[in-house]
Amino acid sequence: MLTVRDLSIGFRRYTGLFRQTQVTRLSGLTLTLDAGEVLAVIGGSGAGKSLLAHAVLGLLPPNAVLRGQIAFRGQPLTGGDYPAALRGRRIALVPQQISHLDPMARAGRQIGWAARRAGAAAAVPDRLAALGLPPGAARLYPGQLSGGMARRVLLAMAQAGAPDLLVADEPTAGLDPQNRRTVLRLLRDHARQGGAVLLITHDLTAALPFADRVAILDNGRMAGLEAARDFRGDGAALASAHARALWRALPENGFLADA
Repeated sequence: MLTVRDLSIGFRRYTGLFRQTQVTRLSGLTLTLDAGEVLAVIGGSGAGKSLLAHAVLGLLPPNAVLRGQIAFRGQPLTGGDYPAALRGRRIALVPQQISHLDPMARAGRQIGWAARRAGAAAAVPDRLAALGLPPGAARLYPGQLSGGMARRVLLAMAQAGAPDLLVADEPTAGLDPQNRRTVLRLLRDHARQGGAVLLITHDLTAALPFADRVAILDNGRMAGLEAARDFRGDGAALASAHARALWRALPENGFLADA
């Protein structure tokens, strides 16, 4: 469904009145994402996770320099009029911050807006029920929602147009374990129903039960691409040294000194 080939992203910046330099933040990234799959992209702050998501969505700033290729269902998204290339491609974003919700509008109204923009019926009660939210949540303003409820409202808005691909940027940030599992299970359900999910997260442990594969970014480069099932035991099944080190350094694996 999604193909990223040799993707590099840099940013032009002025170092004087007329002189420009370019700073590279993502280098030589190659990966694929198939229908029915959840691909977790793991890495620390500044690793390039959100930058990858923004590139897929065409949300890079004007000073960005993109090289390589991004294609969705075989159609290139790079080159030419990037925003126009995304129209009708059935890609939706689950944003990182719940501040993307309008604080002055009730949750149900915002879900309805998203559905109408996508040319779909509002069907707010059905959309809430599908995400485990009570009908009364439609009448609540964002400030009245818990963190888990707000995340699910954002997910309902993203799913309003029945997208093929969901790009979820840190969708569980700040959530307690129960709400974190709820959101991740809903993303897994999207893939199970034939969609695909690009899950941007720093939380490897939480993502593993719901992901099929894990791409590990480090300092803007691919440091490992592993099957989620291979993160077990002492990490011997993992192909990359970086993945093994990351796995062995987790608290539940003993903070091993050689990690």
